[in-house]
Amino acid sequence: MLWGAHIGSLELRTDGGETRLRASFPYGRETVLAEGIGAGRERREMIAARAFADRLERGEDVHFLSGHDFNKPLASRSAGTLTLTENDDALTIEATISADMGQVSYVRDFLTANAAGLVRGLSPGFRVRPGGETVEERGNAILRTIKAADLIEISAVTKPAYPQAQIEARNWQPIGEVAKRLTHRPAAIRWR
Repeated sequence: MLWGAHIGSLELRTDGGETRLRASFPYGRETVLAEGIGAGRERREMIAARAFADRLERGEDVHFLSGHDFNKPLASRSAGTLTLTENDDALTIEATISADMGQVSYVRDFLTANAAGLVRGLSPGFRVRPGGETVEERGNAILRTIKAADLIEISAVTKPAYPQAQIEARNWQPIGEVAKRLTHRPAAIRWR
């Protein structure tokens, strides 16, 4: 599985104990995956419009994860907590984290790191379909364009490969309420 990331935004809103996330992953933007060092060639990548359409249209499961870690799911299509839609401009992600999930340690860690500005990027994990990419030379660079890939997961990360894929968080509760919710750790779910 490959990982990439793209400029977009992730907006977090907390209402009634659940957190709603909305993100956008724009298509058609190039990024530098490896700079040309010495006589080496720069390697660039771009994800074309609707590159993930086949798997999305079939309704297959996709997960929203913290840091590409399948042991840290935040939402999924099969659980009914993740909606993915796309058009020619972007893939749009809408996820809901329930109040109960908000009490899980890694979810609290994600929400706290995001609030602190440490987790700001989006990165899709995907498998390129046979014949689903083109590679071309552009001056002293090589550009790989992903035209068809199976989206397996999309993650919130600290440093995305696509610098444009940045998370923006918005807090819609008073500071005291958010701080109380993020620091409250009931004894029943505390690790010992």
